[in-house]
Amino acid sequence: MLQTVKPLAPADLCWLDPADCGPGSPHPYLLVDTDAGALDEQAVAALPCPVLGLGKFDPACDTHVERRDIVRVATAIHKAPLAAMVLVQLMRMTQSMSPQAALIAESMAFATLQQGLEFKRWLSDTGSRSAAGPPARAPLLIRQERSSLHLTLNRPDEHNKIDVAMRDALCEALDLAVLDRGICQVVLTGAGKMFSSGGSLREFGTTKDAAVAHWVRTLRLPAQRLLQLGPRLVVHMNGPAIGAGIEMAAFAHRVTASRKAWFQLPELSYGLLPGAGGTVSIARRIGRHRLVWLALSMARVRAAQAHSWGLLDALS
Repeated sequence: MLQTVKPLAPADLCWLDPADCGPGSPHPYLLVDTDAGALDEQAVAALPCPVLGLGKFDPACDTHVERRDIVRVATAIHKAPLAAMVLVQLMRMTQSMSPQAALIAESMAFATLQQGLEFKRWLSDTGSRSAAGPPARAPLLIRQERSSLHLTLNRPDEHNKIDVAMRDALCEALDLAVLDRGICQVVLTGAGKMFSSGGSLREFGTTKDAAVAHWVRTLRLPAQRLLQLGPRLVVHMNGPAIGAGIEMAAFAHRVTASRKAWFQLPELSYGLLPGAGGTVSIARRIGRHRLVWLALSMARVRAAQAHSWGLLDALS
């Protein structure tokens, strides 16, 4: 098991050489005692690794950890230091961007990691990839009641995973809602016991050219449509939401969930970062520091905790 390192004083960061931090260095992350003083935001921004605060909240940190979480987070970073670095650099950069621009930046960062050693290692370890065949049932149920459009993710036997067929069906339905101002409300939920298990892992890496994959995301990412719906979008999560599931849901003006639901961002274990809009949607609900903690810890967060953070507006 990894041993907890001794926290640095905030002043120590100003003397660190960035070349001594980050992937391939002795310091893939830095743990800082925030009770010992304030951090220099410019010093943090220059470091190519996550800066973890231990103690009172300091906004210059990338995230804050409790002592009980240090080994968990540190272990995840040691396994995927490139993905951890790109994640925090992205979040430092996009916090002042418009949501639309931040989505493009997220896709570019995701594309960068798709060519990275960590993602390629995950692909090698998990075997060959292939796109799913034609769906046995309609991936998305669409029902209109007067001025409300009801959309239901309809793959309960596959935990409502977001594969190409589901993504395309969502984009088509959301395009209709964006264009038709007579639709006053779009209600999104899932069939079965899980809202969504996130992206289809069997399709990860099937587009070999990362630049082409970025181009496809800019055209076919549901997040862009969800963002445009603004106050018209309501999401109810009938169960757990993983990865893209919670990333998409967090765009809604109102988000509710079952009390039995839980949420997780597991992308770091693939050598990636949240790529379905979550660095925008989740961060703008709960702040970038909690988003980074979710992504680095890959912990499951229960509905009650998510509600207290503001990720959910109500429980049912």
